[in-house]
Amino acid sequence: MTLKFNKRQLQAYFVCGTQDVPGKDLETIVQTALDAGITAYQYRDKGASQLTAPQRLALGRRLRQRCAAAKVPFIVDDDVELALALNADGIHVGQKDDQVTTVLQRVAGKIFVGLSCSTVAEIEIANQIDGIAYIGSGPIFPTTSKADADPVVGLAGLRQLVKVSKRPIVAIGGITVQELGPVAHTGAAGSAVISMLAQSPDIEQTVNAMLAVTEVRP
Repeated sequence: MTLKFNKRQLQAYFVCGTQDVPGKDLETIVQTALDAGITAYQYRDKGASQLTAPQRLALGRRLRQRCAAAKVPFIVDDDVELALALNADGIHVGQKDDQVTTVLQRVAGKIFVGLSCSTVAEIEIANQIDGIAYIGSGPIFPTTSKADADPVVGLAGLRQLVKVSKRPIVAIGGITVQELGPVAHTGAAGSAVISMLAQSPDIEQTVNAMLAVTEVRP
């Protein structure tokens, strides 16, 4: 049974794969984050990941079970076949990945779809496409987690995107605990983070900080 999308799931959105936690156990880190109260988890295993496709599928199954037990949406990055094989709750696609319209047709309403948009033009196109659940916008600040990241949007750019978008926006890219409040003040529904949680010395404290600011509005 997949979870339906609601924008509260964007409050404390954790994106992580094995490449983000070298030398550590991804399952343990994700479970700690689930216990701490993250509101969504995106399985993004790529780039420097050493996993084979069968290993990625097996790990995905275990992570998917953990998310289901916690009633937290399990979202797969960019891989429709993997998302369907894992019975994911959602899939997130970028502008450079499969066309979002193709993805929407493939998943046929079984799972929700998020789309990366970093410009007003991209948001305006997304506004015309039925079926997109939410928008991921960024990088808000410089980031080291994505080698192919788009130019930095900044808080002013994020505020503009929120104003134009018909869907809730989750901010991503270089967000630190200190920036959570300013991001929330743009009207974004939440923050999606990789390093801030993956490298946190106290995951519970970091998740609490994310949850504490999400109701802040201009």
